[in-house]
Amino acid sequence: MKILKIRWVAARLAALTGGAVIVLAACSSGGGGSAPATTSGTSGQAKSTAVTVTETEYALKPSRSSFTPGTYTFTVDNAGHVQHALAISGPGVPTAQTKVLSGGGKAELTVTLRAGSYELWCPVDGHKALGMDTRIQVGGSASPTPTDSNSGGGYGGGY
Repeated sequence: MKILKIRWVAARLAALTGGAVIVLAACSSGGGGSAPATTSGTSGQAKSTAVTVTETEYALKPSRSSFTPGTYTFTVDNAGHVQHALAISGPGVPTAQTKVLSGGGKAELTVTLRAGSYELWCPVDGHKALGMDTRIQVGGSASPTPTDSNSGGGYGGGY
């Protein structure tokens, strides 16, 4: 009886450990988050709309201001000199983010956006408070606006 219990515990531990490895591998892929994601160009999956988000010290500048519901691939371009990343959250997207990028680095983040308001920000410590925070409206005609009225205007201000 003890051998059966030990085998069951060992099998359960192996299953749990294997699952953790898969989750960690998915998190380290640069996509991050638990948002619905697809990639363009893959047969059987929805095609995504490309959006470039240029990041500098300390501003976010999306390449488009009008969004309709659908799948988007955000290409994050760190045009700054310090590390940056991009995080997105809103309806159906709890929080999805890229890996942290050094200056000159690029990463992609593909998410499916539905109607509503989404926040885009840099999750690197303190960058959001410095103005790397904006909102986009999906399904409306609103332009991206900073969430902090003291950010200096535009797409997140700048210093």
